[in-house]
Amino acid sequence: MASLRAARSKLFPLSRTFASPLARPSLNRSPAFSSSAAANAARSTVNRWSHGVLWRSPFSLRPQIRAVAPFIEQFHRKIATSAGENPFKGNLTSLPKPGGGEFGKFYSLPSLNDPRIDRLPYSIRILLESAIRNCDNFQVTKADVEKIIDWESTYSKQVEIPFKPARVLLQDFTGVPAVVDLACMRDAMNKLGSDSNKINPLVPVDLVVDHSVQVDVARSENAVQANMELEFQRNKERFAFLKWGSTAFRNMLVVPPGSGIVHQVNLEYLGRVVFNNEGLLYPDSVVGTDSHTTMIDGLGVAGWGVGGIEAEAAMLGQPMSMVLPGVVGFKLSGKLRNGVTATDLVLTVTQILRKHGVVGKFVEFYGNGMGELSLADRATIANMSPEYGATMGFFPVDHVTLQYLKLTGRSDETVAMIEAYLRANKLFVDYNEPQQDTAYSSYLELNLDEVEPCISGPKRPHDRVALKEMKADWHSCLDNKVGFKGFAIPKEAQGKVAKFDFHGQPAELKHGSVVIAAITSCTNTSNPSVMLGAGLVAKKAHDLGLKVKPWVKTSLAPGSGVVTKYLLQSGLQKYLNEQGFNIVGFGCTTCIGNSGDLDESVSSAISENDIVASAVLSGNRNFEGRVHPLTRANYLASPPLVVAYALAGTVDIDFEKEPLGTGKDGKNVFLRDIWPSTEEIAQCVA
Repeated sequence: MASLRAARSKLFPLSRTFASPLARPSLNRSPAFSSSAAANAARSTVNRWSHGVLWRSPFSLRPQIRAVAPFIEQFHRKIATSAGENPFKGNLTSLPKPGGGEFGKFYSLPSLNDPRIDRLPYSIRILLESAIRNCDNFQVTKADVEKIIDWESTYSKQVEIPFKPARVLLQDFTGVPAVVDLACMRDAMNKLGSDSNKINPLVPVDLVVDHSVQVDVARSENAVQANMELEFQRNKERFAFLKWGSTAFRNMLVVPPGSGIVHQVNLEYLGRVVFNNEGLLYPDSVVGTDSHTTMIDGLGVAGWGVGGIEAEAAMLGQPMSMVLPGVVGFKLSGKLRNGVTATDLVLTVTQILRKHGVVGKFVEFYGNGMGELSLADRATIANMSPEYGATMGFFPVDHVTLQYLKLTGRSDETVAMIEAYLRANKLFVDYNEPQQDTAYSSYLELNLDEVEPCISGPKRPHDRVALKEMKADWHSCLDNKVGFKGFAIPKEAQGKVAKFDFHGQPAELKHGSVVIAAITSCTNTSNPSVMLGAGLVAKKAHDLGLKVKPWVKTSLAPGSGVVTKYLLQSGLQKYLNEQGFNIVGFGCTTCIGNSGDLDESVSSAISENDIVASAVLSGNRNFEGRVHPLTRANYLASPPLVVAYALAGTVDIDFEKEPLGTGKDGKNVFLRDIWPSTEEIAQCVA
């Protein structure tokens, strides 16, 4: 990643102004940006949207505002006196260090001596700790604390509780408006003659620029450089504004373009698991302006997506009002079979939970199958919480979590503090010890051995299709009336072939032809096993003489530079490159519709012949029109299957009976011939 940043800084001088993802920006630099011009421009357009009503700027009312200032100050004093001392201050407990001294102090749940706490789901215990720590009998009251402790009785009654997250996570598309609002507040303070530097986030805010990169250039060794150049050209003004924000506001970190996808950066760098704030220890928790903020739940950090207004309120220290949720206990047992991927598992879990109904609820995973899932596998499942409808899919911290923290560079002392705190506060799960019965609002169970290879589509992420049934399902979709599982293609038109010239080479498309194959998205590109699996499929295909057709737009957008490093070190990236899966950028691409244009000849062949073209991507959303306007069928699949479908060139295939193509020896090559075993992938990961 360091070499990538160096290259980016050389190519794009603007990017040097962003903060490093590993360090907070300097707070002593004076702001180089003023929002006055933006505010003036907004005021100058008022007559266009005010319907002729005389509009008066609040700045023109400065004398009146100053006249009522004493009353406002009196109101603020009244609020301040209403907020009393924390009634749970006596529950502050010291956490000793091995060998002497202390890590800090914490609000102890065991010191409450309430047996109901032992039965609470771990996710609810995090809400409880937050309520106790922030209790002032004004914003958070003792009655709120009691509601949470009595969760078994109250969750079904739609009671509301306040929650103060420890930090806020933003991405650039939804985060820029939040920073704009802060800038406008500062501008207003300046106009009123007050100190604008008082306007700052009160909790740590991290903004990761990852939604601006687009796949304009693909299948090229210089795709990353070319796409980033275009990204900076298109977003120069936005990036300059974020540069100003990163230096102007305290408590705000801006992670520059090209660093990775926000949720992977959150896992690798930003997630604390436990905060140590000037000697006060408490669990990390986060709300973000991206629905897949839930990926951090795989690390044992409670987090979910919220709207911009909620995020801004949290930034300014206000509690969120939320309905105390039910918690679905999802027990995992057994072990995934050889060749079955984490993507197959998450698509299966998504289908089960959509059927069960988990909207507005937490899902908490437990059971002896947890030990068979890596942290990356857990993060993959947690990531798709929005697709199965839950507020979050939570994995409590255990030994697997601690191993990941060490692997990603957290210091031994930090990991020791995290483990000691979570154990002391009954927030750690040790599967080597007898487990207490935890109460859940409902229960589900899945034997991992029952999961089979699958994909989801063609229009919804929870429409899972077993791989062995894909060909039959595709033909049903062609026959069915237009809907989530139908395209209403007449029987006589289903065999249509659109022949065209692709840069001097004869080419053809049929219904189901794959025109986009993208290894993309936060869901899968952070998982070493499926990414290395994709590399092994590409290598075996190369060795047997298979090649992806040149009119298939292939791309690889890793979740972070770490992914690139292990693909390069394993020697597999070169085989992905040979199949057209060159790295195109570090950020969200095809999954959010930033797939770029198709070749003009391909676009014309689709449009002129009314072809139901397909995209296969390792993403989390596949609604029609989202991935690309010309791909009516969009399937979610594991990265290895993305490569396989690119090689086949169509989704109209039965992988068990039909070959991917003909090898260099003239023999048919089937998927089973190039599919890596679990052991082969494990050797690469090791």
